[in-house]
Amino acid sequence: MIQDHKITFLGCGNMGTSLISGLVANGHPASSLCGVDPDESQRRRLADRHDIRITATIAEGVPGADVIVLAVKPQTVPAALAEVKQALQTERPLVLSIAAGIRIATISRALGGCPVVRAMPNTPALLGAGATGLYAAADVGADQRRLAMHIMQAAGVAVWLDDESQLDAVTAVSGSGPAYFFLVVELLEKMAAEMGLSREQAHLLSVETAFGAARMLKETGEDAATLRQRVTSPGGTTEKALQVFREGGLEPLLRRALTACRDRSVELAEQGD
Repeated sequence: MIQDHKITFLGCGNMGTSLISGLVANGHPASSLCGVDPDESQRRRLADRHDIRITATIAEGVPGADVIVLAVKPQTVPAALAEVKQALQTERPLVLSIAAGIRIATISRALGGCPVVRAMPNTPALLGAGATGLYAAADVGADQRRLAMHIMQAAGVAVWLDDESQLDAVTAVSGSGPAYFFLVVELLEKMAAEMGLSREQAHLLSVETAFGAARMLKETGEDAATLRQRVTSPGGTTEKALQVFREGGLEPLLRRALTACRDRSVELAEQGD
């Protein structure tokens, strides 16, 4: 059974802790989970939330694991992988990396050939509402793919990609995407206040509008274009606003922004090789 697999998390910050919480909530036994973090405050926080095995060292947490979730900061990955390799010796567990910008070849080479899956989650995963792209190396078996999906679905939805380079597109769309929506809500609040609403009114109306629109997209089964058209009466107020967006070049501006984000993701991966 998939719940019998032992999973060790290297790094118990927000994302690592969120995945652990999601797994426990979904029925994965706490006794099969282990958290590794050198930060005592992180370990204490995790201990307060879950009755799992917690250790400060990779040497104690890695041996015997079926999956190692690499959830450390990208700049600490090389040192962490060196410790993992030493601790594993002849073991070859699945490595599931959520470290941004570190390619599979880099991880596999550092560990001497462990099967590797890369994942790009986003910050709503902290609430169990994440969106994650996954890519598996060729030597990852079907059972290991199911296990990787099991782990990432603990934090929201997850989709498999056909090519590792698509993770750069995922970064541009969903990885960085929450910031785009936060910016829109931030500007709606600001302009609503400029139009005479109180800060409290502007905040409530902007946030609930974003939340309601997201629910309609998710729950009605209609695509964004159809829902937009239904809100837009010919000659009405919404049509006037959308006309300004079009004339101002919203689509090419958004395309430039996502392309810049994707290209920066590629650059960071190249620097990490």
